[in-house]
Amino acid sequence: MKNPVVTSWTESTRNLFKPVIVLVITFAATVKLSQSLYRYNLRRRSRARSGTMSSSSSSDNGTGVQARRRSRILSSKLYFDIPNSKVPLIYSSAYDITFLGIEKLHPFDSSKWGRICGFLLVDNVVDKNCIVEPLEASKNDLLVVHSEAYLNCLKKSANVAMIIEVPHVAVFPNCLVQQKVLYPFRNQVGGTILAAKLAKERGWAINVGGGFHHCSGEKGGGFCAYADISLCIHFAFERLNISRVMIIDLDAHQGNGHETDFANDSRVYILDVYNPGIYPFDYEARRYIDQKVEVVSGTTTNEYLRKLDEALEVSVHSFDPELIVYNAGTDILDGDPLGRLKISPDGITNRDEKVFRFARKRNIPIVMLTSGGYMKSSARVIADSITNLSNKCLIDTGKNMTAT
Repeated sequence: MKNPVVTSWTESTRNLFKPVIVLVITFAATVKLSQSLYRYNLRRRSRARSGTMSSSSSSDNGTGVQARRRSRILSSKLYFDIPNSKVPLIYSSAYDITFLGIEKLHPFDSSKWGRICGFLLVDNVVDKNCIVEPLEASKNDLLVVHSEAYLNCLKKSANVAMIIEVPHVAVFPNCLVQQKVLYPFRNQVGGTILAAKLAKERGWAINVGGGFHHCSGEKGGGFCAYADISLCIHFAFERLNISRVMIIDLDAHQGNGHETDFANDSRVYILDVYNPGIYPFDYEARRYIDQKVEVVSGTTTNEYLRKLDEALEVSVHSFDPELIVYNAGTDILDGDPLGRLKISPDGITNRDEKVFRFARKRNIPIVMLTSGGYMKSSARVIADSITNLSNKCLIDTGKNMTAT
């Protein structure tokens, strides 16, 4: 028979040590993260000094960069033919992130993408066999926008931990981080790039993922490790005979990644509706927004939709795009802990419908990306919005299509 005193002491000790273990792991991860950040800043300062010294050869380097970019895009396998039996709804089970439960330490719902498709299947909006599965973006594909130095920095788990804002990831072997975190992201990048081709062919495409709008070619952050929007647009320039692209970024956060990548690029027009009082506070990138619409914390549905209507009307007279990339984050939902806006689920549905009607009326191909959204309810809201687009005949989800 167990001694009740010993048993009680053992259980108490075990309970005492649980938070201590978690604290030790968190401390170790934070230290490793701080050391990595210090080394990263030293490297950036060093590169900045060397960059000043080598400015005389910048024009030659620019020509070489363009040639290598073109070569990589033309040799990529991410564009492939899709049979007419498929619809331009893009998803792979490889999108979803499961990492020993650590993914739950970030407010983002890392199984959101699979749950969206699950709702669409259950609601009989789309047939499973009609969904398009993309290929994973290779290193060569990523080098179209990203530098070798940036991709190499992702080989250190501490750097990935900073980008996805989960310090615990810093203590795990990078091979595991690559498999559990970056591999899903690279698959979503492949989906975003393919979506432009499908949109050009079918008029629309939805990648049930992507929208990593905080990542630029040289820097990741805000749960965004790869610049899928920038990659998508560069592929469209080279492969789709497109020369003018409009980004409509309606995530609650400023899209500082693509804004940095396309700074002063007249081929890309950026309409960004964002809350200026939340991350990323990138004032430099704000200079490159063509049409800036700031919606402060607490903005309600009617006010938000009114500002969107006004912004879309202004853009009509400012730019004539051949492709729209629509970053449709749902972190504007009322109750979202990071977006801090008060938009209803019906408001999300109306927002998406307005953007798709805007594109349809002008016969502009549109790519939709699901981007941010930090509540479990986001998946249901996105699925309902896609259902509405189908019901309004703004997209054809293929339930009545026959195989060819």
